This record gives sequence, structure tokens and C-alpha cells, in this order.
Amino acid sequence: MKIQYKHQKFQADAAKAVVDVFAGQPFMTPTYMMDRGSGYYQQSLTDDIDFTGWSNQKIVPELTDGLILEHLQKVQRLNQIAPSSKLEGRGSGYNLTIEMETGVGKTYTYIKTMYELNRNYGWSKFIIVVPSIAIREGVYKSFEMTRDHFAEEYGKKIRFFIYNSSKLTDIDKFASDSSINVMIINSQAFNAKGKDARRIYMKLDEFRSRRPIDIIAKTNPILIIDEPQSVEGKQTKENLKQFNPMITLRYSATHKSDSIYNMVYRLDAMEAYNKRLVKKIAVKGITETGSTATDSYLYLESINLSKGNPTATLQFEVKMASGAPKKKSRIVTEGDNLYDYSNGLEEYKNGFVVSRIDGRDDSVEFINGIKIYAGDVVGAVDEDQLRRIQIRETILSHLQRERQLFYKGIKVLSLFFIDEVANYREYDAANQPVNGKYAVMFEEEYEDILNNMQLSLGEDDYIKYLQSIPASKTHAGYFSVDGKGKMINSKVGRKETTSDDVSAYELIMKNKELLLDRDPKKSPVRFIFSHSALREGWDNPNVFQICTLKQSSNDVRKRQEVGRGLRLCVNQNGERMDVNALGNDVHNVNVLTVIASESYDSFAKGLQTEMAEAVADRPKAVTRDLFVDKLVKDDQGNEFLITSDVASAIHYDLIVNGYINKLGELTDKYYEDKANGEIKIAEEAKDIASGVIEIIDSIYDSKAMKPENARSNNVELQVDDEKLNSKEFKALWSKINAKSVYVVDFDTDELIRKSIASLDSKLRVAKIYFKVETGAMDSINSKEDLIAGASFVKEESGSYGVSVAANSNVKYDLIGKLVDETGLTRKAIIAILQGIQPYVFNQFKDNPEEFITKAAQLINDQKATAIIEHITYDVLDEQYGTDIFTDPTIKGKLGVNAMKAKKHLYDHIVYDSSNERDFATDLDTNTDVAVYVKLPDGFYISTPVGHYNPDWAIAFYEGSVKHIYFVAETKGSMNSMQLRLIEESKIHCAREHFKAISNGNVVYDVVDSYTSLMEKVMK
Repeated sequence: MKIQYKHQKFQADAAKAVVDVFAGQPFMTPTYMMDRGSGYYQQSLTDDIDFTGWSNQKIVPELTDGLILEHLQKVQRLNQIAPSSKLEGRGSGYNLTIEMETGVGKTYTYIKTMYELNRNYGWSKFIIVVPSIAIREGVYKSFEMTRDHFAEEYGKKIRFFIYNSSKLTDIDKFASDSSINVMIINSQAFNAKGKDARRIYMKLDEFRSRRPIDIIAKTNPILIIDEPQSVEGKQTKENLKQFNPMITLRYSATHKSDSIYNMVYRLDAMEAYNKRLVKKIAVKGITETGSTATDSYLYLESINLSKGNPTATLQFEVKMASGAPKKKSRIVTEGDNLYDYSNGLEEYKNGFVVSRIDGRDDSVEFINGIKIYAGDVVGAVDEDQLRRIQIRETILSHLQRERQLFYKGIKVLSLFFIDEVANYREYDAANQPVNGKYAVMFEEEYEDILNNMQLSLGEDDYIKYLQSIPASKTHAGYFSVDGKGKMINSKVGRKETTSDDVSAYELIMKNKELLLDRDPKKSPVRFIFSHSALREGWDNPNVFQICTLKQSSNDVRKRQEVGRGLRLCVNQNGERMDVNALGNDVHNVNVLTVIASESYDSFAKGLQTEMAEAVADRPKAVTRDLFVDKLVKDDQGNEFLITSDVASAIHYDLIVNGYINKLGELTDKYYEDKANGEIKIAEEAKDIASGVIEIIDSIYDSKAMKPENARSNNVELQVDDEKLNSKEFKALWSKINAKSVYVVDFDTDELIRKSIASLDSKLRVAKIYFKVETGAMDSINSKEDLIAGASFVKEESGSYGVSVAANSNVKYDLIGKLVDETGLTRKAIIAILQGIQPYVFNQFKDNPEEFITKAAQLINDQKATAIIEHITYDVLDEQYGTDIFTDPTIKGKLGVNAMKAKKHLYDHIVYDSSNERDFATDLDTNTDVAVYVKLPDGFYISTPVGHYNPDWAIAFYEGSVKHIYFVAETKGSMNSMQLRLIEESKIHCAREHFKAISNGNVVYDVVDSYTSLMEKVMK
């Protein structure tokens, strides 16, 4: 199985941010004669070719620091980053910083950036500096896995290698090869001094008395520092200067505040989560209450809520036939007596009768007054029993997630980190491997859970899958290995938490894709035990559970712990299960559960504190200054700089509408109105409302950073079979379950005319320019003058400029590129280009890249409008089955986002906003409604602008209303200007779809309340 990579906008934006800082640098690939060294070596006829070096063209003198700073500030404003007042760190080349949250593809992003810098400016020499062998091996593996993907996009492959002081021919190749070359090096390779001084600085006989560092430095390399907070100590910073870097790019999720040089792009933990680019984090806490009320052992696993009375899964001791007690888990109901269930153990004699099971606070109370909550352990508990509980809870979470994802073709993995290999694997007198105590616990708990697992009808394939994998084969250990093949503890240096064991990382990397294969014959392993010192080597996307079985506290931070499982998962085809693949379901599928050895509150608080440190640069309050001078785009994509007056109006309206309090903190009303689609923005900023909301959402919000309590979602929706089989639902379902295909039949001539008009009025391209400074040059008066070319008139003062035509080294296939970007025919593109005004077309030679990008965007806008105006739907023979209601696992927390329902297809309803809750309450209590369902994400309509998932399907009783069958979209505001253009397009498509499949029998409309629904069904 091979992971499939796809183009993601945020990665392209991060690459573009770096490229745009150096706009105006010409495309050049200079050569030079390399130092051939001295001493004896055999000359050849190809010596001149072999010793021709290829270097990065230095920044041309015409591209001054002032001009680069101006570019930098524009990029920063566009990305909502405070503009730099100067080029920080200029003493050692040009320095830029990129912040990217763990798990979003940082390595992919900087590989893409290399390709873009090469394509735009010809730069081809890059050095990646990493802090550890774990990261080095991971980076190398990423280059291997993405090689074909990038070659397909850019038509060339990168030559990459790990620096090895005993393989110095790689250094010569690095300098003499004309393609893109990347050297990966860990900082230890050039950091030692004294008697341990590194070979990279030595004149070496086998390298013709040359120093490797000199050959590297001559290429003017671009340095990419991966995790600079771990790389750049005082000594390293000095040593890095010897590489003679022209540009240094720093990539990390956690930059040190004193080492941020000219931030150009930021995708921090909060934004990555809000954009659903990483998994949602849930925490399953375990709390030792140390209750003095009893020595009796009790562990409350979970509260189980369904249509009937609530039950609880409780673990307690049971007297076995031998007379010895053993801990067992059992489902109990109110009135059950633990004394009876324990076969008469004295510890449960006094009042251990269940008096109350409460789903609102997840508690069980006994008649003796003892009350425990989900995750609580009371009574005598030792270290081993806590580890056993953690292992059991990991298996329970794993099987729950696996059942949910099995029919989506997604392999689920769980990862245990331990400190002592002997706890997992021991060796007998004959040196044969035997299970350590954690492996024994795992197999016992796994078999116990499977033997008591209640599976539903229709899960035959999953049952077969479970039966095909024995407990002994479904777990494996990944550890360092000694010369005899025995697993050993990884060596960790003093003050270090990470091992340098290359072979252990190679094994992890080698099996990365094999572990993702769900075929039980090829890959039965689902549970992995590894040494905590190898933690950095693990970044498998299908890790859904992480459990640290630590015997004592260590220095590993909670962010580091969850970071190993944040990547979005992939299915059996290697396709990433992101928003494009799953839509709104992305955070139902992608949930990382941490099984902690502490309470939920303790772990969550610690993680939140670390997250707050990581996003410390985010503003903490909404003020007027938050908006001043921010560059945003309006609905048409035009850039708009927020002035002081507009900022004041925005801020004043936020106060008036109750969205911020006296301290500038966002209120619950803001979040409620946002969830309901009812945000009110000042009249002066209504055209840039989405940009304003984006700025408001940049505020640090501790609630958004709080992980979910894995025990809190105590309601799992169950389909009500009676309603599923009722005549009203069957009639409704038969009217709406047909699938359709859309056809677009628009007039190409009309599209050409509209595209010409749009390009003529809106296509404005900035020139690529040089600014030549001599002596006391007068400053450029304004940016507008510069773009218009007014600054380029030759003057007597000696200040002059030139407009640079498209570089002769780069051949731009303008028509081909626009065909690729728009999907139109060459004939249509030629007609558009011939129709536009000459002065508009002539901008192409000033800046080809920007011309192509902006022209394609404007043509695509016209195309989208034409598609929506001319779309029709045809009914297919294919239909949705009722399995879209029975397959997904929908969970919620009673009283928070879930409530019991009488007329809903499920026994409960999970709602996303107060609007949805009120709407469902009204449907549930209305006598005219027969049955309704909040449609799951698996029910969607295909549209040219993505999948669309309607909110509700409702069946009324015949004779009560005019329109019996209704599909509703609930929006907080009925003002169509406030519905985003894409949303509006999807709604238009949905209307056409339901018209086509139901012959008018099903009404589809947007409503903002139950009252507006009734108005529409009565008409």
C-alpha cells in the first residue's frame, strides 16, 4: 500500500510566501570551477565537466534590502502577521520563519518550497539541518515517499542524501550536479570541537586535501532548519555560518520567541485544529481517588445510555473457584448487588447495591453513600493494576474506533510507549523470547474483551477479521536490538530524551506503510509497543490511540505525546481522509485518544497550558488595533486594507452586539451566533465580513484548545427500527434516496464574452522590477507609482529603473497553463486572450507567473457562475441504502449537545448549535410531524463546488400540511448576502437535484426556524 499525496492550499500558500519575498530575482543557474584539491589523483578527459560546480545565484544587487523588506511586509500582511520593521538576522544572509503545527506535513511543505524556488529562480542547492537521528531518518523517508508525486508535478526529481563523513563523493556530486540537490545533516555532525572535532572541517587526504565544508559553502546553499528550537544553540548558530547560507528558512511548530526571524507564514495549533487539518484530541483519564471510605476495589469503566434504563460497566473483584479473587468487568443496572456478583467477597458486603446510575455526570452511587465517576479507581490499587487498566482502556478505545472505521477501509493502530523493554519482552535461560508482564496483561485483557464483546447484526466481516488474528499476533515490539537480535533499552544520552539508534528508526520507517495494510495475513499487527526514547520516530497517520505506560514521570511534554498521532489517517488506497474526502465527518473519523495515567482534568489542563505557550504570539483580546492595517479580501477577491475608521466601526459593533466583554474577550454569544450563521458585522465592513471574522478568530481561545473528554460522549445514537420501518419514513425515504448526476450545458461564447470583460476590468499585474540605488538616491514616492511604472523613468539624478520582461531562460506556455488551470479548451482560451485589450495582455511579459494565476482565477469565477446558472440534474438508477443511518457511529453528551427524541429516526439527536436544538425540539413536539431525521454526512449531493449535505428530512402526516415531504437546510440568517457564494451555489444545486428526483413531490428550502418551515409547507 502506498500513501497518496494531494495538493493542499495551505502548503502551496506557505511555499508562495517564501517565493514572493524574493520577487524580481531573475531565473539563473550560474556555474564555476570547483577546487580540484591537491595530491595524486587520476585525471580524465571529463575533468572539466566533473569539476564544473553549480551554485545558487546570489540575490542580484538591484534587489535591495529595502525592496525585499517591502515584499516581506506585503506577504506578512496578507497572512495576518505583524510586519517586520527590518530584515532580522541580516548579518547571516536572509532569514525567514515558517510556523507549521505538528502533523500537517511540514516536510512536504519545505520540499514543495524547494521546487518552487527552483522553478522561479533556478536555485538548486539545499541543506536540511535536523536536531536528531529520528528526525533525520523521518525526513529521508518523506523524500522517498513523495519522490514520484513531486516528479509528476514538476517534471524533475530531487537528488537527496544523508551526510556521511565516510562518503565524501556525495559532497562532490552535491556541488557538481545541475539538478536540485539536497543534503540532510543532523547538527551533531558539525558541532563537536577539540579532539572530537568533526571531519567536515578537516583537510582530508581521501578528499584531495580539501575541507568538505569549503566545497559545500561555495554553492551558496539555502539552509532549511527543521525544529530550530532544538538545533540552534549558541555554538550551532556560529557553526552554521561556515556553510555560507544565502537564505535560511526555519520550520517548526514551536519556535522560541527570541529566534523568530521575519515570520512569513503561520499555521499554528489552533488554526490547524479549526481548519481540521489534524486529528481531534480526546483524553481518557484514570483517577485514583484514594477514597478512605472503602478498601474495596472498584473501577468505573463507563456509563451506557440507550433507549432503556442506563447501565454501567464496573470492574470489581470476584472470588474464583480456587478461592482467590480476580478482577472482572461486568455491566450492572440499578438494584444490582456487588456482594452477590463477587461470589460473597466480604469487601462488598456493606451496602454495595447500585442505587443510582446518572448519565448527566457519568456517576454510579451505592446505597452506602459511596459515589464514583467514570474513570475513577477506588480501593487498594498498585502500579501494575493501573497499567493493566490503561492497557484495557486502550483496547476498548481501539475496538470502538475500529468498528466505526472498518467499513470505511481504514486500519486502526494503537501505540504504547514504555521505559523498560523487559516489561514487554523477556528472555529465558535458553535466550528464547517470552512475554514480559505488559504483553501478558495485554493478551489477557484483549481476550477477555473479545469474549464479552456484543457485536450487531451485519458485522459479519468485522467478526471474521477479529477471528482471523490471534491475540499473540496482533501486538509487536519496536525496540533497539543488540548484536544477538535481542530487544534492548534504547541508549539515551545525558539530558536527552531521544535515542540515536539508526537501526530502530529504520525498522519503524521500513514498516510504516506495511502497518497501514489491513490484510490480516500480511499485517496482523494493530497494537505496537515501543520505547519512549524512540518516540520521535513514530508519525504513522493511522495511530488513533496513544498510551504511555510510564513507571515514573519524565520530561516528555504532553504536546510531544499527542504529536505522534496528530496526522489525518489514510484508507486502504492510501488516500488521506481529510475534509475533501469526508466533509463534515472529518473530526468524527479522525480522533486521537490519549489514555492518560492521570485524570482528564489534570492532563487537559497541562496540554492546554503547553498549547497556550505554543500560540503565545496570538492576540488575547479583540481591540480596535487588531484590525488596523490588516489586508483582507472582499467577496470578489479584491484586496482591502482596513483603515483606522473602519477598524473603529468594526470594534464598536462587536461591543454593541455583545460579542466582546470589557476585557476584549469573545463571549458565548459570539460563538453561538457563529454556529447559527448569524454573526453581525459593521455596515462599513460588510463586503469584507469573512475576512473580519478570520481576524477575530485569530484571537487565542482556550476553549478551542481544550481536548475532548473521551468519556463525556456517553450517548451513542441507535436507529429506532419501528420508525425505520414505518410507512411514513419509507414513503419519505423512497422520495429522497435516489442519486443523481449533474450536467452543465452552458454557452461557451457567453463564457468567453464574460471572461474578456472580467479580465479587462480586473486583471492588474505587478511588474517584476529592479530598483538601482546609486549615491543619494531619492526614495520611491509610493507603491502605486512603483507598480504603475512611474518610478522607472530615467532621471538626471541618476535614479532610474527598468521593467524586466519574462526571463529568456524560462519558456511560459501561457495557453497550456490556462487550459490546465481552467479546464477550458485551447480554442476558448485563445479566443479570450485575443479579445482582451492590448494593454491588459501586455502585462504578461512583465510578470508571467502572476498573470497566469490571476487570469485563471478570474476565468474560473466566470465559469463557476455559468455552471450554476446552467446546471441540470439527471436521476441515476443507483440509490442510497438505509445503511447510511446504521453504519456511522454518532455520539454526544447528554444535556450538552445531545437530547432524547420521540419522533427522530434515532433515539436521541446530536445537535451542532442552539438553532438546531430549538428546531429539533419544535419538530419533536409538533403533532403534524410523523418522523424526521438529521441527515448523516454519508447522504450528500454532488455539485461542481464539492459535496453538499442537507440538514434535515421531514415527513408530515397526510392531510395536516400541503407539502408532506420536506428537506430543510437550517441557516441562522435568511439574508442571501450573508450566505457565502459557495454555500449559495450548493443550495441552488440541491434545489435542482430534488426537483429532478421527486417530480416536485419533495420540497427543498432554506429555513431559519420552525415557524418559517411551517410557512413553507402550508403554501
